[in-house]
Amino acid sequence: MSEVVHGRLEVRRARYAVAAVFAVHGAVTGSFATRVPWIQDHAGVSAGQLGLALAFPALGASVAMPLAGRISHRFGARTALRGLIALWTLSLVLPSLAPDLLTLCLALFVYGATAGMSDVAMNALGVEVENRLDKSIMSGLHGMWSAGALIGSAAGTLAAHLGADARLHHVLAAAVLTVTGVTACAWVLDLQPAKNEEPPPRFALPPRSALLIGAIGFCAVFAEGASLDWSAVYLRDQLGASAGLAAACTTGFTLTMAIARIAGDRVVDRYGAVRTVRASGVLAVLGGLLIVLARHPAMAMGGFALMGLGIAVVVPLCFAAAGRSGTNPSLAIAGVATITYTSGLIAPSAIGLLAQATSLMVSFVLVTVLSCGLAGFARVLRAGDRTKITRPDAAVPGPRP
Repeated sequence: MSEVVHGRLEVRRARYAVAAVFAVHGAVTGSFATRVPWIQDHAGVSAGQLGLALAFPALGASVAMPLAGRISHRFGARTALRGLIALWTLSLVLPSLAPDLLTLCLALFVYGATAGMSDVAMNALGVEVENRLDKSIMSGLHGMWSAGALIGSAAGTLAAHLGADARLHHVLAAAVLTVTGVTACAWVLDLQPAKNEEPPPRFALPPRSALLIGAIGFCAVFAEGASLDWSAVYLRDQLGASAGLAAACTTGFTLTMAIARIAGDRVVDRYGAVRTVRASGVLAVLGGLLIVLARHPAMAMGGFALMGLGIAVVVPLCFAAAGRSGTNPSLAIAGVATITYTSGLIAPSAIGLLAQATSLMVSFVLVTVLSCGLAGFARVLRAGDRTKITRPDAAVPGPRP
């Protein structure tokens, strides 16, 4: 087998391996989210205390994400991802073991820290595979994350329906997901730092390019968090929908995002990242207008579906652009991830506070206004538009850029 053919097969295997890691990462999130009520009861915390505790994953992620690049430099990308994904899957067990508020906050801090570091490592490898294949795959990888989250949440819903102890459920889930994630890592690219390459700093402010790209991601994740947490409430309280129809709206929004992400790579390859995000922003704004102007549940459900379609590919393209925006991809990706994690943290509470002061409809006016930023500032993602490689050995793994 020629070196060129072997290289292409290695990169293709790496693509599927990274996709599996993304799915495992999402499945952990889905498994945790469905058992939050059980965890709240077990820890004996109030709704307000639970809200405080749920801020700690984002805090842990923000603190730890800059370390991912240094870990990858020290151990190599494959070994680093194998260790980080194992820590993330095993950390699923910790929150369900917490007996009180303090231990729950500590458990969620560790949970978030391992989530953030593995997130940066897998996105950096995804960008490298995308570069070597010379075609868009980041949207599909994030689609696999969404698919994994759906699978994890479905299993968690079943466990909750059966009245299973979350500790047992999470131990079993962590065992299965750890084996799956570690096994998949055997085929990811084994990137090693160049000789005499300086290790990245333990902590550093994200580069300016990451701040601009992160602003786009902030708008998209704000709309995503608002829609996920408040779409059912919006249909029930604003439009008088039944509980079943309201829940179906949230499920539909999630499915729309997953499908759009899996199919989004073809659109990006054809039209480029900038034009794709501009069109996505228009769809998101149209969705927001339908939600705000809706007088019937069906109209609002259509609006949430458009919103999901509009924001689906934005975050993957933000990571892709960050990975090509400077000399330190991991640092740029960590910066973008920190901003998007922060957006996901503040969006639900910001929507709730604004709704309490005014109305839920006004809250989604804010979401619609932020969605305008996707179309207006899409040009900052121009780093995500790849330059076509015409060399015949383009897919052969080479030195880390």
